[in-house]
Amino acid sequence: MLNVMREQTNPVPQRSNSLPYDVVALVLQGGGALGAYQAGVYEGLHEAGIRPNWLAGISIGALNAAIIAGSPEGERVARLREFWETICAFSIEWPAGEGLANALPFAFDINSVRNAMAAARALIQGQPGFFKPRFPSPLWSPFSGDSATSFYDTAPLHRTLEKLVDFDRLNSGDVRVSVGAVNVRTGNLTYFDTAERRLGPKHFMASGALPPGFPAVEIEGEHYWDGGVVSNTPLSRVLSGEPCDTLTFQIDLWSAKGHVPHDMMEVSSRQKDIQFRAAHAP
Repeated sequence: MLNVMREQTNPVPQRSNSLPYDVVALVLQGGGALGAYQAGVYEGLHEAGIRPNWLAGISIGALNAAIIAGSPEGERVARLREFWETICAFSIEWPAGEGLANALPFAFDINSVRNAMAAARALIQGQPGFFKPRFPSPLWSPFSGDSATSFYDTAPLHRTLEKLVDFDRLNSGDVRVSVGAVNVRTGNLTYFDTAERRLGPKHFMASGALPPGFPAVEIEGEHYWDGGVVSNTPLSRVLSGEPCDTLTFQIDLWSAKGHVPHDMMEVSSRQKDIQFRAAHAP
């Protein structure tokens, strides 16, 4: 979905491209592995010569924003691809091939089964460059802190961000970056914004710290969880900015409309569509 907003006022000095807008914003919502689609959309915008100068992200959208803003303009698409190839385990293939599987007398969606198996493997083994399971489980942990309040350790993600993101470039001001996280103590949504402070790996990890899988991230004495707990789409951050001539691209990962589910896999999929779509419904 593309949201186009125009408000006539005094122009903002710098523009990122030849488009007749002072601000070109890219809104990147949360959606887990569906965030890979955002990388594809960004590639399309890049090929069309569109250079957003404001990135607003939550959860996986915040991580994509970090990769984009923290990379040289000519390397952003390649860095996004490297990021997704790093954090995604190899897919499960059927030895007999999909053709034979689909020809079997009992009918089932081979892709749905494969996706479910891949998700189960990620839950058990973790994802390289992203998270790894805790041992012992927090359900039996004799300790307190992260090991007792989350199922996975996200230290691998911290290393991935340090490897792929130039945080000096990200904070240079060429591209504004805003990422949302929820304060665990107050329950309020907080935005970390390069227009207001310097951002580092922890700010982006906080935006994607979805409980109970991932631990809260401590920043300046406060603890933060995934911003999607409160709002899955940071469009409000862009709308609340200083009025100016703005073009906004919002990438919707969750479908508002669907059909009545026929099995448990479809129930789970449709429930997520409605739940996460509702998190930014007007």
